[in-house]
Amino acid sequence: MEELKRSLKMPLFGSTFSPKKTPPRKSSSLSSLHTLDRSTREVELGLEFGPPNMNIGGQTWRFVDGQWITESGGNTSSRELQRVKKRNTQLEEENNLLKLKIEILVDMLTETTVEYHQMEKEVKDIKSQQHRKK
Repeated sequence: MEELKRSLKMPLFGSTFSPKKTPPRKSSSLSSLHTLDRSTREVELGLEFGPPNMNIGGQTWRFVDGQWITESGGNTSSRELQRVKKRNTQLEEENNLLKLKIEILVDMLTETTVEYHQMEKEVKDIKSQQHRKK
């Protein structure tokens, strides 16, 4: 059996297979936060978080479901906000109506001006015809 093992050895690779040890991998993060304990990380990173908040002009706003909502402690109530939104909609509709009326008035003015110039030309033509007859 011993003789069979020697005959099956591959002289090219040597007698045994022993790969070199690979060096340890470097940490992917250069941050030392992973070495901190859980409570210190929570204090540092603020793991207890909620929707984003901001304070503008003494009013606190909170981002919920894709919209900024004022907190109840602000100066403006939700009823007041609804009233302002309704008034804004009314003013936009009134503005659109006034724009339409202005367009109609400009069209009417253009039409009247064209008619005036046509009448003026006709009067001029009639006067020139009368001068020829004399």
